[in-house]
Amino acid sequence: MKLEVLNIQGEKTGRSVELPETVFGIEPNEHAVYLAVKLYLANQRQGTHKAKERSEVTGSTRKLHRQKGTGGSRKGDINNPLYRGGGRVFGPRPRNYGFKLNKKVKRLARQSALSAKANAGQILVVEDFSFESPKTKKFMEILQNLGVFGKKTVFVTTDYEKEVLLSSRNVPHTQVTRAGDLHTYQVMNSSALVLSEGSIGKIVETFA
Repeated sequence: MKLEVLNIQGEKTGRSVELPETVFGIEPNEHAVYLAVKLYLANQRQGTHKAKERSEVTGSTRKLHRQKGTGGSRKGDINNPLYRGGGRVFGPRPRNYGFKLNKKVKRLARQSALSAKANAGQILVVEDFSFESPKTKKFMEILQNLGVFGKKTVFVTTDYEKEVLLSSRNVPHTQVTRAGDLHTYQVMNSSALVLSEGSIGKIVETFA
């Protein structure tokens, strides 16, 4: 698949780049994408929830009355979950929600996500650029020139671009990431994927 290279004014430069089929042209595997997104969201959970159980609530452990002969039901202590102020039955405990996902499945998920975006025509290629100093206004102008302002957009740079990253922090629905750090959830959660011209080679090197 070939895409036109645009400049930061949104104009065609007359050049085009080839998106390799090994990364941008495979048949998307929806289940691999599902697993990768599920893993990412699971890893965002703190898992610090905790409820006190019967042995942890404050209260006497004295048996309320003798076992037999009262005509009433059997009762233990006032920490019984059936009583107000008692412990909770099978309450939540701290846990890690993460799970193992094989490297090949993660790679397949990234390739599938990128291929889906390419098939949907939601990938733009921009020639490499940088800022001398952080300028949010200038970054927003680039978004408007490219026609992605107001959309969920992920800018992919070849390497760490501090000034570009700082310029994007106050712009809603926009993220800037390095090509090597791009993950499946970012791709699937975006409406537009803007690749710098140099990042394509890095993406292929990392995910092919």
